[in-house]
Amino acid sequence: MAKISPVSAKYIVHASIQIDGVVDRPDVIGAIFGQTEGLLGADLELRELQRSGRIGRIEVDCDTRSGKTQGSIIISSSLDKAETAIVAAALEIIQRIGPCNAKIKVEKIEDVRVSKRSAVIERAKELLKSLMDSTMPDSQELTDEVAYSVRVMEITEYGKDRLPAGPAIDDSEEVIVVEGRADVLNLLKHGFKNCIAMNGTSVPQTIIELSRKKTLTVFVDGDRGGDLIVKELLMVADIDFVTKAPDGKEVEEITKKEIHKAIRAKVAAEQVKMDIGKEPVNALRNKPTFQRPLPQGFRDQRGPPRPPMQPRSAMSPQEKEKFKSIIEDLIGTRGACILDQKLEVLGKVPTSELQTTIKSLGAGVYAVAFDGEIDRELIDVAERTNIRFLIGMDAKSKGTGRTTVLTVFTSHHIGDLPCPI
Repeated sequence: MAKISPVSAKYIVHASIQIDGVVDRPDVIGAIFGQTEGLLGADLELRELQRSGRIGRIEVDCDTRSGKTQGSIIISSSLDKAETAIVAAALEIIQRIGPCNAKIKVEKIEDVRVSKRSAVIERAKELLKSLMDSTMPDSQELTDEVAYSVRVMEITEYGKDRLPAGPAIDDSEEVIVVEGRADVLNLLKHGFKNCIAMNGTSVPQTIIELSRKKTLTVFVDGDRGGDLIVKELLMVADIDFVTKAPDGKEVEEITKKEIHKAIRAKVAAEQVKMDIGKEPVNALRNKPTFQRPLPQGFRDQRGPPRPPMQPRSAMSPQEKEKFKSIIEDLIGTRGACILDQKLEVLGKVPTSELQTTIKSLGAGVYAVAFDGEIDRELIDVAERTNIRFLIGMDAKSKGTGRTTVLTVFTSHHIGDLPCPI
């Protein structure tokens, strides 16, 4: 006997059965076939429909309690709607099963395709969401990704210092100077191709030469480090304009809107120089680098110069003891200590920021002691700012101890000799 596959079934008839007596499952199935025989005509004869596979096996589930039997009947069908409804209605004409009275009631006819369609829709939603989240960026995302990749590929190295830069430095009349490579990448990402990085806190010769030929706009981070870089650039290069990122933000992380806003708000370098010259005596009172206000009479180095100091061959015993104590505390710290003429500590900074800090302070610094090696460049910076004593752990070269106003000592001389190197 052919059987309908559950996969090919279109409808399922659900019916309940109640019997006043005790019967078995075969009795129910036999009653269904026997009492519907010849009722619906040859085309809808249950035996023939089952033999041809147009209806499936009749599933009967019975449970007997207290002398009565009740249960359910399930029939799968691949007939059309009308024929399935007729077969289902024929079940309800059965009134006796064996010697017992019986009542069959069709509860519902389930459309299997509706259930399958609901499952298909739910699964399709899951697949579509996964596709959109992971593998199907929209056209704008594709455009942005390609444009960003192209712009990043455009980064070049410029000048003898091989500074990270955009491709349009030579072709542009105006050039934007930033601090590092990441800043250049962010500007390239947003379409600014005339940018170049300093690659550090000291000003490369390439930037100085470029400032003589191009209109330079300095674009620095919105922090104290950015202020120090601006001051140093103004001293050694011909800068035209200055602008900063929003307070507390770096150029490498700001958005396109913030970049445009900052460039529109750029200030002439001459105005910045005037503002620096007007900086009050204790303007650095709340700066984190220093522990106390600067001494009275402090001026920026572009302000009125301090009267030149007379050379001094050796330090006093009091100075020697003070410097000895400080240099012992600095061993292994890679730090620097800045003192005024009363030998009071103005502040402590890392040795990597020593030159920049000295330049930014200008005057008012009497002595500097640091955990590092004294070189010619540091001596030149100390001379220009009228520092009297420079004490380090060691020196790169001999014979540079006494200059016009500066005396240089190493930790060895502080420990036993009262004379400079």
